[in-house]
Amino acid sequence: MINLRSFAGQPLTCTRMCFLVNCLKRLKSSQQWLSRQNADPYVEKAKIHNYRCRSAFKLLEMNEKTNILTPGLTVVDLGSCPGSWTQVAVQKTNADGADPTKPRGKVLSIDKLQTFPIEGATIVNHMDFSTIEAHDKVVELLNGKMVDLVLSDMAPSATGVRELDKDRIIGLCYMAIRFAALVTKVDGNLLFKVWDGKEVPILEMDLERFYKSIKILKPQASRSESSEKFILARGFKGIQRPLQNGRWEN
Repeated sequence: MINLRSFAGQPLTCTRMCFLVNCLKRLKSSQQWLSRQNADPYVEKAKIHNYRCRSAFKLLEMNEKTNILTPGLTVVDLGSCPGSWTQVAVQKTNADGADPTKPRGKVLSIDKLQTFPIEGATIVNHMDFSTIEAHDKVVELLNGKMVDLVLSDMAPSATGVRELDKDRIIGLCYMAIRFAALVTKVDGNLLFKVWDGKEVPILEMDLERFYKSIKILKPQASRSESSEKFILARGFKGIQRPLQNGRWEN
């Protein structure tokens, strides 16, 4: 039993009390997370199938329904660490050349963090995808190719303030949309994660300006208590660029 009147032999000031309460909350949250992980069948499946984390099954399930990943496609995975979506993308696009009878795709992954090598994928570490430097690097690595599909399973680190966290992930979504608009071929697709909230319908309306169809997906592998869902935008319309003679092109 912790004595709330003193901590480590010192009187508890308001600051010390707040620190102690936050530590206890984090301890409880960590214990709940460990219990949930131990009871999660997808965690065990990820180990069996050699995926780096359970999120691989979210993409596998969504691909089963939508067929957005097929051999020969060029795919960019934003915020790829630890790499489970990249693993799935490599397998489904045949980027590792595992099946010589099918077209060989290309998978490029980018993250601020370190993603360990994945056979068949080109990985760009320690780079913020939203920067001009990252865009130029991706264009260089694609060697003139445009992208068939942009993936994003990114989410910001939680602050514990619900509205602030939602605003931050919406910001990430718009950055992913902007990136996709610069590298995606006409009729290409975008799949990204968002947390449910009042901002999502506005996000969908903005997407409709650039894509032919918008679909909301909630895979079974996504935990039932989670507010996450995924938006699939299909059929990129292209963006108009002005020419010197005053005309426009897609």
